[in-house]
Amino acid sequence: MKKKWTLLFLVDIILESLLALRDNRLRTILSILGITVGIAAVMTVGTVSKGGHYIIFSELETFGLKSVWVFRDFTDKDPHRSIRTGTGIETADYEEIRAAKLPAVRLISPIVNQKREKILVRNANKYANARISGVDTEFLEICNDSIMYGRPLREEDISRNRPAAVIGTEVQADLFGPLSNPVGRDIRIGERKFTVVGVLAAKSRDFLASIGSSGGQNANNRILIPYTLFQQMLGTKEIDVFQAETVSLPQADAAVFQIKGILKRRHGERFTYKSETMAQYIKTADNILRWVTLIGVVAASVSLFVGGMGIMNIMSTSVLERTREIGVRKAIGAGKREILFQFLMEAILISSIGGILGLILGIGAGYALILFTGIPLAPPWPMVIISMAVSIAVGLISGYYPAHRAANLKPVEALRFE
Repeated sequence: MKKKWTLLFLVDIILESLLALRDNRLRTILSILGITVGIAAVMTVGTVSKGGHYIIFSELETFGLKSVWVFRDFTDKDPHRSIRTGTGIETADYEEIRAAKLPAVRLISPIVNQKREKILVRNANKYANARISGVDTEFLEICNDSIMYGRPLREEDISRNRPAAVIGTEVQADLFGPLSNPVGRDIRIGERKFTVVGVLAAKSRDFLASIGSSGGQNANNRILIPYTLFQQMLGTKEIDVFQAETVSLPQADAAVFQIKGILKRRHGERFTYKSETMAQYIKTADNILRWVTLIGVVAASVSLFVGGMGIMNIMSTSVLERTREIGVRKAIGAGKREILFQFLMEAILISSIGGILGLILGIGAGYALILFTGIPLAPPWPMVIISMAVSIAVGLISGYYPAHRAANLKPVEALRFE
């Protein structure tokens, strides 16, 4: 019986609250609108933040999310070291690292870069201004690259110094046309003829490039050739950079430490080495996105605060206008709890309706942005739950003071109120 009475009491309170809100339509609509705008703003901030996270991390992924780079520190202030020529990394270092099977390193590739002089890349009378890199077979997997046509570099290409080249889509377009399949055709790099064995799938780093964070590297305008052959062309045994993939993201520092350890053991104090890890970039991006989201949510929450003040205003006005009604109810037996619950329910209904409309508006805005941008901007569902909880909390907090004041009115004073 008690449960049945509680349910009937709750239904009665809701119906009475809806009737009371209907009698003050304009004020109710304005209060609902304030909450709707606030919740929609919070939802939009969360949606855009998720979209920004997707854009940034999808572009960071083009470098390999577990990548680390180790290279010589040319800014060393020690004059005895800084004047020494060379990259400080040699083919023998790479062979020893491979043989050591470092526990934090899953994959590793040397990178031999072209020097300051420009190397002409051409096919008949067509030219490309491409970045040429000498790499090993594991480089594509480390960088999360995939092949659109043909095949990647193989072990026999490396060991036999074969003139095989894997090219980017911009090089393909410049030398052969964007719709052609150049696999098996020849290009000239400098004075040497190479056979195109593969074409890399296109990668986008537009956003990182727009904020100056792409490292000046156009992923689609590059040519990858065996590092052994490139060393032969340049007349050197040196390697410019080691790029490795760690076993897991938290082991990035350990991988760097292990690679540097071998280099230091082999070269002593002749050189110093620097490193970069994708984990550092991910941490920086996470921090930036977290602060941007926080600032956006705080700014959007101002709308919720204004909406809460609107609810408090309408409820205070409602208590004032219905003072005699409260007095009559108390005179015929209504207790503090019933009066308190009714006014609280009115505030909760306003905020809940506003919250639901705000969620619909925010989700709709997210899906509309998907149509225009093609970026997955669906709102994160935790944000939906949090927004609805905040909406109800705003109703409770804003409605409590007027409800408490109504519940504590004395019947005789309420009945005398004009």
